[in-house]
Amino acid sequence: MSNMQTPCISICAIDPASGLCTGCRRTLKEIGGWSALSDEQRRELMDILPLRVIAPAITSGQSTERHA
Repeated sequence: MSNMQTPCISICAIDPASGLCTGCRRTLKEIGGWSALSDEQRRELMDILPLRVIAPAITSGQSTERHA
C-alpha cells in the first residue's frame, strides 16, 4: 500500500475568480479526481501547483491617486 501524497493544507476555499482552491491551488475537478490519479500523475500535478496564481481580491474605493 502506498502512502498517498496530497497538497491539501486544510485551507479549503475556492477562489471564484480563478477557480482554484486558496490552500492547495487545485481545481475542484483535480481535488475530486485526486485518489484516481497514479502516484506519477499526482507528483506531476504537485510540481506545477506552486506556479499557479490565485487572482488577488479586488477592493473597491481604494485608489493610489490623490486629488487636490
